[in-house]
Amino acid sequence: MSSDSFGGADAARLLSRRRFVQGLAAGGTVAGLGLWPKPSWALAGPGQPGTLSGTEFDLAIGETPVNFTGRTRPAITVNGSIPAPLLRWREGTTVHLRVRNALPAGSIHGHETSIHWHGILLPANMDGVPGLSFDGIGRGESFHYRFQVRQSGTYWYHSHSAFQEQAGLYGPLVIDAAEPEPFAYDRDYVVMLSDWTDLDPAALFSRLKKMPGHDNTYKRTVGDFVRDARQDGLKATLADRRMWGRMRMTPTDLSDVNAHTYTYLMNGTTALGNWTGLFRSGEKLRLRFINGSAMTYFDVRIPGLKMTVVAADGQHVHPVTVDEFRIAVAETFDVIVEPSGQDAFTVFAQDSARTGYVSGTLAVREGLRAPVPALDPRPLLTMTDMAMDHGTGHGMGGAAGGKGMEGGCGANMGMAGMQHGASAPPAAASADPHAGHAMPGMQRDAGMQSHPPGERGNPLIDGQAMTPTSRLDDPGNGLRGNGRKALSYSMLKSTFDDPDGRDPGRDIELHLTGHMEKFAWSFNGQKFSDAAPLQMNYGERLRIVLVNDTMMTHPIHLHGLWSDLEDDAGDFLVRKHTIDMPPGSKRSYRVRADALGSWAYHCHLLYHMEAGMMRVVRVDE
Repeated sequence: MSSDSFGGADAARLLSRRRFVQGLAAGGTVAGLGLWPKPSWALAGPGQPGTLSGTEFDLAIGETPVNFTGRTRPAITVNGSIPAPLLRWREGTTVHLRVRNALPAGSIHGHETSIHWHGILLPANMDGVPGLSFDGIGRGESFHYRFQVRQSGTYWYHSHSAFQEQAGLYGPLVIDAAEPEPFAYDRDYVVMLSDWTDLDPAALFSRLKKMPGHDNTYKRTVGDFVRDARQDGLKATLADRRMWGRMRMTPTDLSDVNAHTYTYLMNGTTALGNWTGLFRSGEKLRLRFINGSAMTYFDVRIPGLKMTVVAADGQHVHPVTVDEFRIAVAETFDVIVEPSGQDAFTVFAQDSARTGYVSGTLAVREGLRAPVPALDPRPLLTMTDMAMDHGTGHGMGGAAGGKGMEGGCGANMGMAGMQHGASAPPAAASADPHAGHAMPGMQRDAGMQSHPPGERGNPLIDGQAMTPTSRLDDPGNGLRGNGRKALSYSMLKSTFDDPDGRDPGRDIELHLTGHMEKFAWSFNGQKFSDAAPLQMNYGERLRIVLVNDTMMTHPIHLHGLWSDLEDDAGDFLVRKHTIDMPPGSKRSYRVRADALGSWAYHCHLLYHMEAGMMRVVRVDE
């Protein structure tokens, strides 16, 4: 399929019918924001709506009717808006946030609520995880968050209660630096991406447990077989189909939830709402991209403009100029763009399964639009994407398709490496998940991967990675060889040296595990309810090694502590709060245990976390 097409007849039907319906109420809340989005969301502009700044904040969590699809549904809102108000703090100040639970009796979203300040360094009792760092906020009650702001950059906040994040309780957070930043710009915009469903999120979770392949409507057909046989030969095509048949899965099975269920939003509006950021020709714009989705990875580009990435997860990086980037759930990227030569540019974010998109506009005045590009062709899973290239190296260069996101549910596939089924190799019986490693960094990848005892004979595990590699230089499936320069983790380099400087004293190895047909997710084969806390000693420097034994990408977030990602040589690469883990990958990062208390540690795909991919980290003296 040509990239100049509109993504195929099925995509055309999806966009012509479904996006038209969204246009009936493109803007957001029925009460509070009005039907149409407000104009530009510049932080520096006077009178911009939805922005709260200073040190004193009053936030009311309630339920508000919204209409994104032509159907009115109840959403969880903060001060009546989706997203929640943009909060603007300043590094070095102490903030006070009084959060009141104004949820109505009988709300489908529950009676308790919370706010977690994602990526923010603070005392454990201010972190906002019910049952872990505090009791939650009951209906009619308030909670006073107060802490010193010890960092700067682009972050976000969201509920950590049940499925309220999916229902609308998320918002952007910007912290102005105490010292001048190492780059200049004239205007400053937040671009917050998210996914919305008209379904009760609890009902969607139930459907995922019963029918995890519900959204996979793109099955290969007889016509595809004929085309592949002509292109690759009959023998190769038959072998390909036999292989996928043995694994009882399909290479088109790319996402748990996609545009067949979701409506994608940019700053709380659909594509037809056309969020617009204004500029004058020659100005430099800082765009703060935040992925506040529950389950969606977005591939972002602005046709006609280069984007210079200057920060990742709120932390400055050496500038790197790209055409597009993939942003995992919970990540943030700050980019500088310099629009000139035309009056309007499209900000285009397509889901990485290529089932839908959301777009906005950078323009010299309101009401302008630029052409919206077609959806890229849908990628297919490849053996390389599934770490089934027999350990022959990264093999990422010329792959035409593959998997690099939250896909692959509904298939009882055999492996994320060379090992089929739930049984581990003999070495796994004695594998210690907390054991040290002889070599730093990803040189530890040499040889066959061992596995923790919890994976052995586990009916909730459908695969293991036997030859994982870091894949730091891989931008992800659908982004390889498409003619555009795409960001990869290997391009990100913090502007500062390792803030700790010590070598890690020990390693903790954790495996991301799951069974897609059963929609079961875990660490080391143990779901959250069965797992003991991970213990860290206050002040120690340690290394966490993650091995993804599943066929899906998982964005892993450690609360309260920074994650200092290592490169393939074991050297400090970039500081982040969320580490994306492609299928069959192995990545390591250093952690300084400098915050006492109990901290959540989990996959930030909401339904994976709820299904069990979560642990508690305890930092004790």
